Amino acid sequence: MNATALPPLFYSAAATALGLACAGLLLQQDARRGARLSSLAPLVALLPLGFVLVAAGGVQLAWGALVAGLVIALLARDTEDPLHGECALKMMWVVLPALALSWAGLELLTLATGTAYVREQWAVLQLGLDRPFLWSTALPLSLLVGLVLLGGAPFHFWVADVTQGARPWLGPLAVASLQAIGARWLLARTEGIDAFPAGAALAQGLLEVAALVALVAGAATLAMQRRPERRVGTLASLNGALAICTMLGQGPPPGPPAAPPLDPAAGAWVAHTVLALTGAGLFARLVPVSTGAVPEAPAVSRCHPWIAALGLYALLSLAGVPGTPGGRLWLEVAKGLADAGQGWTLLALVGAWLTAFTVAMRQLRETLGVPARFAAPGASVPWPVRATLAISGGGLLALGVAWLAGAGPRG
Repeated sequence: MNATALPPLFYSAAATALGLACAGLLLQQDARRGARLSSLAPLVALLPLGFVLVAAGGVQLAWGALVAGLVIALLARDTEDPLHGECALKMMWVVLPALALSWAGLELLTLATGTAYVREQWAVLQLGLDRPFLWSTALPLSLLVGLVLLGGAPFHFWVADVTQGARPWLGPLAVASLQAIGARWLLARTEGIDAFPAGAALAQGLLEVAALVALVAGAATLAMQRRPERRVGTLASLNGALAICTMLGQGPPPGPPAAPPLDPAAGAWVAHTVLALTGAGLFARLVPVSTGAVPEAPAVSRCHPWIAALGLYALLSLAGVPGTPGGRLWLEVAKGLADAGQGWTLLALVGAWLTAFTVAMRQLRETLGVPARFAAPGASVPWPVRATLAISGGGLLALGVAWLAGAGPRG
């Protein structure tokens, strides 16, 4: 089948299936889970996360609460790992208040307009019968949970914490699912807002500030990270900032874009997030902490160079290095911002990309290491870990080939 004939949902469905398969492999590898059948039990709890990644269209606030509660429960159930409990507490501190505030914003908009349907709310507000103070307060509150779940700065700490502290079978799917809900929430809550120009201007300004803060603060945080796991988490938060930037690039002031806008809630964006986070998050656990000097190559590079190359490819794609699917995504977002006349946001995007590229090259240098004359042979990496890196890296390669064949990241 021609790549251009594939529906956008195919990419997110295929990537989610691969992500769930990788989670099953890593669960089997987890020696603390006891018997083989019981060790796969949490995989059933991951199925709702996979459904969220595949489902398209608008989402209700209850979906965000359900998925956040499921992730927190999966983190809190592991009483033997203190990092899991810490991640669960931090997510409760940041996600639950955001859900409550957004719910309050929704209720205020419903109170002001008399309807809960988004498009009808903008039409009612355009009549000018309500005081601006009410809707101008409710609108930002209703968008807050989307910004928090996307994980852009200043809410980027929970993404890095989950990437570092959660078990590798849970972290990537949890982060990808919450970010997908965040992107879909922002798209759903701003649907048809052009019918209410004052609200559209307020939402546009809020998204511009959110994108600038997420890109600038995220790049500054990334430059200071030394642990590979937290580098991957911060790169994931910049991936959430890309979703905000795509929304800014969908309605340029001069007129409609020359091509359909990139959809940050389905298709390429979700597929890349799942595969890149799965591979990069696991690979980061196999490489040393940055110390300034170039260390000896880690065991995965010495014993399994091709597997290490696939894991490194996932990390480079998450950083937007040219030649990877992530690099194509960053380029498409930059084009959208340029067409929309978002000069400052485009400048911040370029700065964030340069920082991500620099960190990726530093990680590449540390992963290859310095050849030692009498280097001790490294221990073999378990086969489920190698299989997971191969699946995620191979999936990203297939995604890149599909785009080169003509599918493109849009849709």
